[in-house]
Amino acid sequence: MSITVLLADDQPMIRACLRLILEDQQDIRVIAEAGDGAEAIAMARRQRPDVCLVDIQMPGPDGVEVTAALAGPGVRDPLRVIVLTTFDLDEYVYGALRGGAAGFVLKDAGPELLVEAVRAAHAGEAFISPSVTPRLLRHLTATMPGPEAAGPAQPLSGREVEVTRAVARGRTNREIGAELCISLSTVKGHVAAVQAKLGLRNRVEIVAWAYGSGLLR
Repeated sequence: MSITVLLADDQPMIRACLRLILEDQQDIRVIAEAGDGAEAIAMARRQRPDVCLVDIQMPGPDGVEVTAALAGPGVRDPLRVIVLTTFDLDEYVYGALRGGAAGFVLKDAGPELLVEAVRAAHAGEAFISPSVTPRLLRHLTATMPGPEAAGPAQPLSGREVEVTRAVARGRTNREIGAELCISLSTVKGHVAAVQAKLGLRNRVEIVAWAYGSGLLR
């Protein structure tokens, strides 16, 4: 079955571009569009999409307020919300995550990461744009220190360590491939191997492990 999506952005051209990107995937279908925060809340509650893509700056309730209304603490049947923005200011990131967002993606992150974020949210996982992740993890490390991350059951190879460090620095798969002179499919294979060895589900958890283990400070 298709992953159903609601798009909320006050710019029709942006919504049209997002629709093209998402509906180019066989497993994703856009079922509703909203041009302001109030309309987004009403349509989301009525249509019950699998994932809501919500712009941070809209007329009426902004993206953080929309997120809290649809997915925040106290919502009886929360929806999965991804906050989409051209800004990566800290207050937006933290506000969206505190409001229950399942993801935070910059508009310039590219089609691949947008699609990945929608699929991750649908699967019940969190996804944060790679350029935002390291700063967010540094903030969490500073404010909520915890025990060092456990070592892997199987040791990482030298190349897997390099890939892990690159992921923790916020690099995309394409950027990692260019830096290490390896193919995109090879990068994906290394990322999958790292996740399997460490027992992690996604890139955000790889970053958390890298900081917690001291692999990247």
